[in-house]
Amino acid sequence: MASARAFDFLPINERESKPRERGLTEIRGPYYDPLGKRQLADIYDTCGEFVDILKFSGGSFTLMPENTLQEIIELSHKHDVKVSTGGFIERVLERCPEKVDDYLDECKRLGFDVVEISSGFLAIPQDDLVRLTEAVIKHGLQAKPEINVQFGAGGTSSVEALEQQGLQDPSDAIREARRHLDAGAYKIMVESEGITEQVREWRTDIISQIAEGVGLENAVFEAADPAVYEWYIKSFGPEVNLFVDHSQILELEAMRAGVWGTNDLFGRVRTWKG
Repeated sequence: MASARAFDFLPINERESKPRERGLTEIRGPYYDPLGKRQLADIYDTCGEFVDILKFSGGSFTLMPENTLQEIIELSHKHDVKVSTGGFIERVLERCPEKVDDYLDECKRLGFDVVEISSGFLAIPQDDLVRLTEAVIKHGLQAKPEINVQFGAGGTSSVEALEQQGLQDPSDAIREARRHLDAGAYKIMVESEGITEQVREWRTDIISQIAEGVGLENAVFEAADPAVYEWYIKSFGPEVNLFVDHSQILELEAMRAGVWGTNDLFGRVRTWKG
């Protein structure tokens, strides 16, 4: 159990405690740096109360010793943090589609809670994607499909290369998200490329369409840098669900809590619970 907050006589914004459904902070786990259990333990000791989901990226968990992976998962569970595969099932589909059930069985055995279903790299029917959501749930895991408006999202393509691809109709992404939710999906991941990442101008109109069409409480928005999550908080309040790098937890929470912020947000972020 966490000890009392330091300086607890100073007020901060009230919001849901864990396990919460609003104001989720999902963090990127091992990928750009290894982020082993000792560093992760420090993160959880200092700000674990603000972390809801640990997400592996790029299939990094397939490169680790099994005991190390399980230690990371067990440590996360001790701090009431769910563990997500991140996008990887598309790699299984591309290389060995007959192994999808084996992959999901192994995710369950190792202790993963959430399986992300990404489609940015695959030209695949919506029916098949929804079928994957149903398969994840049947294996006793929570499905978190990703929607996007940019084909090739999640890679390292240049702005120019993505512009040549063009944007997909946001209404298609919204329809797909609703189908996943109807099938029992836990949350919907909203990919940032084509919206706030790898673009010349942010497409805030698309964000608004998705927020209205999917439901703000159902979406987790990727926020690639502080200016992006500042905009989300300014636009939707401190209880918007966001995915950030693990190095950004405290800065994001300072904005949510109203204890600090940029010129635009300083002293202007509030919650009211009645």
